[in-house]
Amino acid sequence: MANPSESNLGLFDNTDTASRVIEAPKQTNVNANKLRVNDRAVHDWYRFVLSFPPHLVADYIGRFGLTSQHTLLDPFCGTGTTLVESKLHGIPCIGIEAHPMSHFASQVKLNWEVDALGLWKHANLVAERALKSLEEQGIEDEPVFDINQSSHHPLRALASEQTELLLKDSISPLPLHKTLVLLDCLKELQDDAYNPTELLALAKALVSKISNLRFGPEVGVGKAKTDTPVINAWLREVKSIVDDLSMLSGFSSPQATTILGDSRRVDQLLSPNSVDAVFTSPPYPNEKDYTRTTRLETVLLGFIKTKAELQSLKHGLVRSNTRGVYKDDSDDQWISDYPEIRDIAAAIEKRRTELGKTSGFERQYARVTKLYFGGMHMHLKNLRKVLKPGAHLAYVVGDQASYLRVLIRTGRILADIAQSLGYELLAIDLFRTRLATATKEQLREEVVVLCWPG
Repeated sequence: MANPSESNLGLFDNTDTASRVIEAPKQTNVNANKLRVNDRAVHDWYRFVLSFPPHLVADYIGRFGLTSQHTLLDPFCGTGTTLVESKLHGIPCIGIEAHPMSHFASQVKLNWEVDALGLWKHANLVAERALKSLEEQGIEDEPVFDINQSSHHPLRALASEQTELLLKDSISPLPLHKTLVLLDCLKELQDDAYNPTELLALAKALVSKISNLRFGPEVGVGKAKTDTPVINAWLREVKSIVDDLSMLSGFSSPQATTILGDSRRVDQLLSPNSVDAVFTSPPYPNEKDYTRTTRLETVLLGFIKTKAELQSLKHGLVRSNTRGVYKDDSDDQWISDYPEIRDIAAAIEKRRTELGKTSGFERQYARVTKLYFGGMHMHLKNLRKVLKPGAHLAYVVGDQASYLRVLIRTGRILADIAQSLGYELLAIDLFRTRLATATKEQLREEVVVLCWPG
């Protein structure tokens, strides 16, 4: 692979990393994170709202000199941005993801062998069945006139425990009823060759068209849609996938796999010395509960049905927010020797006391900070076993001030942890800046570039 130090990745200095500022400012505005029009194929089948852009992955594929002879790993693969881009570049790739909905999305987005014409025909059969079922109930999917529809059948609803998992009013009763009818028809006419792709199209339609959710980037509930097309919204998403599959027909693609698992224990999931490079974006230490962002589709598609299942899911995640912290968590043991992390946690706790903040979540701010960096320490420590000597790594991370405005220099601290574990720090590239809602200051979002010497 190419030596990143020769490829304008940023300034590098062997001096103390705690005081060093490494700059490579290329794109420093919010537009740097947006999906470009020519990147929409496959990536846009379903995309996590906080995903980094495909062009960023392409940049580092080029800088690392990756070819079809290398294997690229994304240990926090989310909805598969790194994996799809790697596959498009002809590079074998592996993804690890602990969230079942995101893992499912990555799997589907990597399967380009689905017959496009067959998928379209099958989806239309399902749509016809669903529309007929609704018609029999006196419901139109797309009413000609803007009227309040009423059905002589009671509207379908989720079980109470499933409903409690959702953000309140995230989907209105009639759109929910239509969605459940569509899901029934997908099950009745299930074809394993097409079902996963059809379900992913529904997940995309739910988030973008059917629900009342809004993202900014926090997930919230906007104006209620008392009625909205569901079957036709889903069919349009299927059509978009069909168009991409038709375009990719005959594409000679490399091996691409995803693993449902905890990236802190990556050495238990992959073979030793099997990875040439890493490109990833782990969670940041803040108050974003990533399971809430995808909660609607996770519940409706059946990946979690109970609070116990949700808790089990969260146990497999790096602790990055207080809603995912549990009494028996112990990842902070790995960073007890890092004075900067201890100082940040102490500063957060001091600020909390001064401000008289006493809620259960606020009391956890200092602890979750230590748990987060402890989890990342555990990940980087175990990752060494699966890396080939000379492997290059890129971690997209952002500075944070979510915890009572105490600044956390995430990239710099991760770089220090990595160096203590034997990694070489090649650069910390400035990807963009973003506005902190609490402080109205611009925070850095960076790419920490490392090398594992072996």
